[in-house]
Amino acid sequence: MRDYDILVIGSGPGGQKAAIAAAKLGRRAAIVDRPGTLGGVSLHTGTIPSKTLREAVLYLTGLNQRDMYGQSYRLKDDITIGDLTSRTEHVVGREVDVIRSQLSRNQVALLSGTGRFLDEHTVAVTDASGRERAVTADFVVVATGTRPARPASVEFDDRTVLDSDSVLCMERVPRSMVIVGAGVIGMEYASMFAALGSKVTVVEQREAMLGFCDAEVIEALKYHLRDLAVTFRFGETVAAVERHERGTLTVLASGKKIAADAVMYSAGRQGLTEELCLERAGLSADKRGRISVDEHYRTAVPHIYAVGDVIGFPALAATSMEQGRTAAYHAFDEPVHGMPDLQPIGIYTIPEISFIGRTEDQLTDASVPFEVGVSRYRELARGQIIGDAHGMLKLLVSPADRKLLGVHCFGTGATELIHIGSAVMGCGGTVDYLVDAVFNYPTLAESYKVAALDVTNKIRQIDRLGD
Repeated sequence: MRDYDILVIGSGPGGQKAAIAAAKLGRRAAIVDRPGTLGGVSLHTGTIPSKTLREAVLYLTGLNQRDMYGQSYRLKDDITIGDLTSRTEHVVGREVDVIRSQLSRNQVALLSGTGRFLDEHTVAVTDASGRERAVTADFVVVATGTRPARPASVEFDDRTVLDSDSVLCMERVPRSMVIVGAGVIGMEYASMFAALGSKVTVVEQREAMLGFCDAEVIEALKYHLRDLAVTFRFGETVAAVERHERGTLTVLASGKKIAADAVMYSAGRQGLTEELCLERAGLSADKRGRISVDEHYRTAVPHIYAVGDVIGFPALAATSMEQGRTAAYHAFDEPVHGMPDLQPIGIYTIPEISFIGRTEDQLTDASVPFEVGVSRYRELARGQIIGDAHGMLKLLVSPADRKLLGVHCFGTGATELIHIGSAVMGCGGTVDYLVDAVFNYPTLAESYKVAALDVTNKIRQIDRLGD
């Protein structure tokens, strides 16, 4: 008899949910993770710290209140790193307590140390003092997450040349900053530091940013960031980063040079698999450290699963949780519905972006007819009350069956609002539900009714002309 029915390597969102789901099925479950890292990358250097930092930035700068109280409005003039990190430390500490309580309540064993495979059923757990013990399990779940990828040509010092982990440990708010990479993480930090008053330059080798988002939403985001003095250098690559006593000098392949206090690289993520000794379990990872899985999150070895960022896209905390639960259910033959194809995406820039379904460009490329309904926050009483005159909600609707093809939101509360559209789409509802529904007033959720009326009026006009 093996030590556990299921052993999870990694205590991030995916690992937690896999272990707890197995425990609720009456199975013996354990989690292996390093001391002081309960909650994984998501809690300590990723999702939770960055989103807490964003909340602190919005509160202390008063950025969202400036339309009401003037462009000079600011809750605190001299914002320090200590002001920002104190809130983060508080939230992280509370979340660690919550996770520890959940694991204890569900009788999930927590094995402190690093794990590596000895064979396909055995994992060696090495504690902080170097002592090692072998732990066996019928099923193993790899949920080790990722770390920021660091180009070999760049010399990181975690003080002036940073990645998305070390940026959380900066000594002071930089007066100027270069961010290399206009992906999700890069743009989230670009908007945060711009809100703090840093002069930010974003360098991106592609000709656009966040190309998977709605084009109109991205244009709105660029407008707002430029209004915060962000400079974009698209179609540019970094040739070198020079560290000097007074700051950094970023040299672009085109010959341009950018002086700044600090440089932050956002060059993708690398799977944390190099120390797992995957080959001993009959597994391997690609050059980015990612493990391939099937639709049930099984690896090439059927009793070993992998979930979360370590398997690649979409690499979201929300999807990782569901992957962990699904993997545990599948391992123990518990009926489970696979994750739906439609997943909401949230990007915590300032302002927020969130969407579900397809974009206008994707529908056009696929020759799928659609009509657009738009609601703007400035037309909503709630939008005026909270001082957001720039937000918007866009519905993409099929004229044939009136079903929602996509929902795109930009502005305050976008990542919350998107779930109304997600629920309607997931249940196969039509835009008529949103037309007939009663929304609390005044709320931002009312934007769904306004956009639904807008699109149905357009469809009605087209139908009348067709008749």
